[in-house]
Amino acid sequence: MMEKDTNALVIACLDVGYTDTAARAACVVIKNWRDARPTAEHVAKIHEVKDYQPGEFYRRELPCIQAVLAKLDQRPTCIVVDGYVWLDGDHRPGLGAHLFEASDRKVPVIGVAKNPFKDTDHATELRRGKSDRPLYITAAGVPIAQAVVNIGAMHGPHRQPTILKRADQLSRQDLPNE
Repeated sequence: MMEKDTNALVIACLDVGYTDTAARAACVVIKNWRDARPTAEHVAKIHEVKDYQPGEFYRRELPCIQAVLAKLDQRPTCIVVDGYVWLDGDHRPGLGAHLFEASDRKVPVIGVAKNPFKDTDHATELRRGKSDRPLYITAAGVPIAQAVVNIGAMHGPHRQPTILKRADQLSRQDLPNE
């Protein structure tokens, strides 16, 4: 049996920022969970953003994420989203679950949330660095234990991994006209 080539990994770390009239979706790509620097960065500006609807955040965010993922040269082997895959212990789908379905369940999705959701007892808490505040990890297409190990291994001494912080920063930057 051949060993898996870790250089073949394409880990897409995603975040979306909003203004009053548009959204900016950012994708920071790494090839190894421990990478300190991205191998690529992509940004998509979306001018027509759906209104936020409580309990259906994915309807607003999923098209933005799909727009930035379309800029990748190859399909990711794993996607990390800012948010939840599952909203509760009964597997009510969140953004990550809808993204997993949109990939025909072929690309694992790991959700990394910075804040607890109303029923977060289903999420696995991960404390990084010296922070007392956990990250909340959920996943689809990959065992939750492996998802926690992957996010725990990401570069950076702080609660939020360096690459996820970079995706957040890119999603909030002003963009030139596209």
